Amino acid sequence: MRTPSSFVRFAAQSALAVACIAASVACPVAAHAGSAEATTAVHSYYERLRSQLRWVTVRVGQREVQTPDPGSRLLLTRAAAERAGLAEVGLDWRDVYGVISAETSWVPRAGMGRNGVTSEGLAQLEPATARALGVRNVNDPVEAVHAAARLLKEAGQWSARRIDGLRLAGAERAARLREGISIYYNLSSAARERWNGVSHPDLPVETQRHIENVRAGARQAERLAGGKLELPALPKATVQRVSTSPEAPSVVGTIEWSGSGSDADGRRSGKHVVWSNGSVTRESGGRVRWTSSTPSGPGDS
Repeated sequence: MRTPSSFVRFAAQSALAVACIAASVACPVAAHAGSAEATTAVHSYYERLRSQLRWVTVRVGQREVQTPDPGSRLLLTRAAAERAGLAEVGLDWRDVYGVISAETSWVPRAGMGRNGVTSEGLAQLEPATARALGVRNVNDPVEAVHAAARLLKEAGQWSARRIDGLRLAGAERAARLREGISIYYNLSSAARERWNGVSHPDLPVETQRHIENVRAGARQAERLAGGKLELPALPKATVQRVSTSPEAPSVVGTIEWSGSGSDADGRRSGKHVVWSNGSVTRESGGRVRWTSSTPSGPGDS
């Protein structure tokens, strides 16, 4: 387990690693866009990044899955945000981290939306969305997080257009921009068009929770990085708290699991509380526990 100070060192190291990885593939991708060489360059980029990740095993019921450890999440989200160009729309790696936290709390799983369509992986991508984003394996954390970053850029561009006429500035604009991102990520094309940049006549409770959980996840990411990075302040959100002892983890948000995917057994559906130590607790008391690190990743044999 990394200490807080080691997370700060890892954050600095990850910035250098991201720059090196990006530099190694930038020219080939630019020179051969759309070609087999570009595909090979992207694959090489993913492999270089994947080789630097560390993994932890998560137990969900009777099933064990692997996911990047907290330090590796910092590296992965920074790389994905830089590659997607999120700075162009006023977003950064914390938003990527926040969305993954809101979708799955970094516990890869299968789910089902209100439309009856299944979703998979850390980013909870539906099949059509995954195809549109060029994702080959939605259950690969590296691909999934990069796809989420690309989708976030689309969402940021859409949200910015919706709020352009409101003449917002500073934290207020940042908050509205990110509210629109959750609406874009969660709602259908028709439903999202009802958001006018200020309010939505019938915003589902799941989307309201998503907005709060993305913000909570982004703040958690900054805490993991030691709070030493020079980043714009995030707008504050109200998150329900529970009493804890000094040693106990704190609540960082909630997620709603339908229990309709591969984890469906009726016992794990419903509302879950996400804790700062990476664990997830059902309101009825069931618990997802983090175990010790393992040397191999999801793609290893």
